[in-house]
Amino acid sequence: MASAPQQQALPMFYKDLVPLNSNDHKKWKVKGFDNAAFMQSQHAIPITIDEFASAGRNYPIVFSTGENTVPLILMGLNEGVNTFMDDDGKFNQPAYVPAYVRRYPFLLAKLRPDADELSLCFDPTTEALGEYKEGDPLFDKDQPTDTTKGILEFCEQFEQAGQRTGQFMEELNKMDLLMEGEVSIQQTGVEKPYVYRGFKMVNEEKLRDLRGDELRKINQNGILPLIYSHLFSLQIMREVFAKQVEAGKVPQVTEAPAVPS
Repeated sequence: MASAPQQQALPMFYKDLVPLNSNDHKKWKVKGFDNAAFMQSQHAIPITIDEFASAGRNYPIVFSTGENTVPLILMGLNEGVNTFMDDDGKFNQPAYVPAYVRRYPFLLAKLRPDADELSLCFDPTTEALGEYKEGDPLFDKDQPTDTTKGILEFCEQFEQAGQRTGQFMEELNKMDLLMEGEVSIQQTGVEKPYVYRGFKMVNEEKLRDLRGDELRKINQNGILPLIYSHLFSLQIMREVFAKQVEAGKVPQVTEAPAVPS
């Protein structure tokens, strides 16, 4: 039996992690999820730069606070509020599903702290896979099936996109283009506006002041289109706010909790 992956803080959604292997999971099948209740209370989901164009059509794209800044989509403006999910844990409207969500319950992780190799692991608390009569087999005897190979390939592609995203964030920080974000939304009939903070965004003034050679560089390497995808998507925050108002989930405070890093 393979040893369990070395865990510290588990990523969002994951309650536990064990390595997938043909000894313990020879008869297991994947049946998928009946709903996405595991993300029902999450208002901010990590995304990669590969997803900016698709995600920016449906969600505001912001950046987390803290040292390891990552891009996030906002599915709600306050912690615990997801305006895109209904009470049954299903999307209440057609919308892009982030790769981070589609990857769950699988994940590539190190089995030992000193190991460089990543192994395919999964959250054993999920009901999406198990020793079921129906579903897609994970192994054919001791060999991974095409289903398992496809899952592994998707997780590898996600890791590669994550590395590209890390390089993108390094460039933004190097150019000092990020600033503390703030959005003020005035609700009709309410005296004070709702002020949302706790995230980062690109400083448009610094972007406009970039030298010609710097601007040409980020245009040629693809960073500039990503920045504009982020900036254009911020307008959707007002739509998300309107959904919270409609659902009766607007807080009685004028500052939202910080977006989790």
